[in-house]
Amino acid sequence: MNDIEKLYSLWCEKATEPEIAEELKSIAGNREEILDRFWQNLSFGTAGLRGVLGAGPNRMNVYTVGQATQGLADYLNENFDAPSVVIGYDSRINSDRFASYAATVLAANGVKAYLFPELIPTPVVAYAVKRLDCSSGIVITASHNPSKYNGYKCYDPRGYQMTDEAAARTLEFINACDIFDGVKTVDFDEALAAGTIEYLDEAFLDDYYAKVLSRAVNPDACKKAGLSVLYTPLNGTGNKPVRKILSMIGVQNVKVVPSQELPDGNFPTCPFPNPEIREAFNEALKLAETEKADLLLATDPDCDRVGIAVLTNGEYQLLTGNEVGCLLCDYILGQKQARGALAEKPVVVKSIVTTDMATAIAASYGAQVENVLTGFKYIGELMTGLENRGEADRFELGFEESYGYLSGMQAKDKDAVNASMMICEMASFYKLQGKTLVDVMNGLYEKFGYWNNQLFNFYFEGADGMAKMVAMMDGLRGAYPQQVGGKRIASVTDYKLRKTVDLANGAETPVTLPVSNVIVLQVENGDKVIVRPAGTEPKIKIYAMVQGAAKEDALAQTARYEKDITALLGIEG
Repeated sequence: MNDIEKLYSLWCEKATEPEIAEELKSIAGNREEILDRFWQNLSFGTAGLRGVLGAGPNRMNVYTVGQATQGLADYLNENFDAPSVVIGYDSRINSDRFASYAATVLAANGVKAYLFPELIPTPVVAYAVKRLDCSSGIVITASHNPSKYNGYKCYDPRGYQMTDEAAARTLEFINACDIFDGVKTVDFDEALAAGTIEYLDEAFLDDYYAKVLSRAVNPDACKKAGLSVLYTPLNGTGNKPVRKILSMIGVQNVKVVPSQELPDGNFPTCPFPNPEIREAFNEALKLAETEKADLLLATDPDCDRVGIAVLTNGEYQLLTGNEVGCLLCDYILGQKQARGALAEKPVVVKSIVTTDMATAIAASYGAQVENVLTGFKYIGELMTGLENRGEADRFELGFEESYGYLSGMQAKDKDAVNASMMICEMASFYKLQGKTLVDVMNGLYEKFGYWNNQLFNFYFEGADGMAKMVAMMDGLRGAYPQQVGGKRIASVTDYKLRKTVDLANGAETPVTLPVSNVIVLQVENGDKVIVRPAGTEPKIKIYAMVQGAAKEDALAQTARYEKDITALLGIEG
C-alpha cells in the first residue's frame, strides 16, 4: 500500500491542473476520501488502465495518463525501430483530452502518433493498428462502465489487446517514471505541424467498412425483408458507423433514439450504459410504444458490445449474449454450409465462461470450438495463429457471453459494427421466413436442450472491497468444495494454479491456458459454476452454466447453485 499522507502532500504540491488541484483541496482532512484516491496506483495490465475520474494515483487524470503513456513510449522505443501508435477515444468525460495529451507524450519520445479526429469505436482502432502497421494502439474508454469512469486500453502490434509479457514490461517502465517530472511532452500544434502527430482522414475508414461488409452471408436479405430497427448508441461512438454499415447492407428503416443519439459522457438517461442490462433499453422501449420496430439494437459507448431486444407477440424480449452468440454460430455455419462456402475444419472461438451450447451447435456442422480465457485478446491471439499458418479462412466466429462478437479478420477485437450488421442480416433472413430471432432461438433449444447461463455480480468497492475479494478467492482455493447446489462436484479447474483436480481420487492434470484468477467447479452432471474477480471493475463474477431438459428445471437448479456458492464465499444476500 502507498504512503498515503506523503503522496497526498506531493500531489497537493505538484498537481497544478486546476480541476485536480481543487479536488485535492476539497478533501483535505478527510481520511476516507484521501485513502480511496491514494491507497494504490491504478493497475496497468493487459486491459490497460481503468478507474474513476479524479485526483490521485488511483484515479484517471492527465497525470496517470501521462505516466502510462511515457511508460508505453519507453517500452516501444526499447522494442521497435521507428515505433508508431494509433489513438482513438470514445464519448466519455475527458476522453478527447486524454487522447490528445497521450499523442503529445508519444511525439515527445519520438513515437509517431496517428489520431482519429473524432470519437471512434474501439474495434476501428484495433483494425487501424494492423492497417497502419503500428507498434501499438491506444483507446481512451471505460467501455460500458458508469460515467464516473474512464480508461486506457493498449494494443499489441498484431491488433489485439496487449499481452501479459508486454504489459508487465510496460508496467516496469511506468513504475520507473516520476508521474510529475518524468513525463516528456511537446506542444500539440507544433507536433502536428512537424508530422509527429497526424490526423487520420475519414477516407481511412472505407477499407474497414468494405471488410466488414464482406462478411455478409446473405447480403440481399436486408434489401428484401424491410427490417425495422430502433437503434441506440447509448450516447457513444456507434452512431455514425453502425448507421452507415446498416445502410450499406440495405437496412433502410433505422430510427435512432433521440435522447441517446449524440455523444455525452454523462449518460444522462442511462447511468449504466451497458447493453447487457435491461435498463439500457429503457429509452428505446419508451420510443417503441409509438414507433414499433422488429428489433431494438444497443451498442455500448465504445461500440465493441451490442445487445438486442426482439418484438415477439407484441412485446420485446431481450436476448442474452450467449443466445445471440448461439444464433450467429448457427446462422453463419448453417448458411455457409448450405452454399458450399464453409471452410474445411471451420473454427468458432469462445471464452470458458461462454455457453457450451455453442459447442453443440458448432459440432452439428462439423466445426471445431476452441475455448480460451475471458478477454477478447485471447480470441485475437488464436486468430493470429490461424493467420500465421495460412488458415485465416477457417475462422468463422469469436464471441463472449458479455455481448462481444466478431466474424472476420478485419479486427482482432470484439466489433459491434460488424455484429450489428450480422444480427440485422440474420433477423432479415428469418423475417423473410416469417420467423423472429426468438422463434429461431426456441427452435435451437428444442434441438439442443435448454441451456441456462446466468451471471451474478457482487460489488466490493475500495481497499476493503479488494481485500474481501482476495479473501474469497483464497478461501475457495484453500479448500475446494465437494458439492454445490445439491450436486457432487466432479473436478475443480484452478487457472491460477494451472491444474484440474479430480475430487474423487485427487489426481491432478495440468492446464495449458495462461494463468488467470478463475476457479471452475465442474459438476458431475455436466453443469459448471465459475468464480472470478472482474478484470476492470471491483466485483466478483459468478457464472452458473446449466443444461436442463426443461427451462423450469434449469432455472431452479441455477438458483440452487447461486445460493450455495454465495454462502461458500461468504457473500450476504
